[in-house]
Amino acid sequence: MEISTILILMGIGLAAGILSGFVGVGGGVIIIPALIYFLGYNQLQAQGMSLTLMLPPIGVLAFYNYYQKGHIDKMGIISASIMAVLFIIGGFVGSKLALKIPVNVVKLLFGLLMLYVSIRMIMSGWSVFTNEE
Repeated sequence: MEISTILILMGIGLAAGILSGFVGVGGGVIIIPALIYFLGYNQLQAQGMSLTLMLPPIGVLAFYNYYQKGHIDKMGIISASIMAVLFIIGGFVGSKLALKIPVNVVKLLFGLLMLYVSIRMIMSGWSVFTNEE
């Protein structure tokens, strides 16, 4: 592996980690597009790589910081555990589906989802400029 590739991977990992800890995003929003556009991965390769790097206990230290400051309580841990179990099942089902349909359809759906979420978040944050809450 070339040093430039290693440096790009390090940059992607660092940016994703910082954004994950800061605003709760990383895998789909940062890693997948970065792997596609900076390293030439296809959509399915990027999705697989993103999932692979999330296999270790990601976010443990970020979680601990939020827990220490009282933003996550016992009910939050129970809720996250319930979602985690279904996330595992959903990840299995979603990966099976993604591998059965054309990669361009997966890429289109991914882009549309990101566009929709982006527009919704921009509109909800617009109150900063319009003094609406």
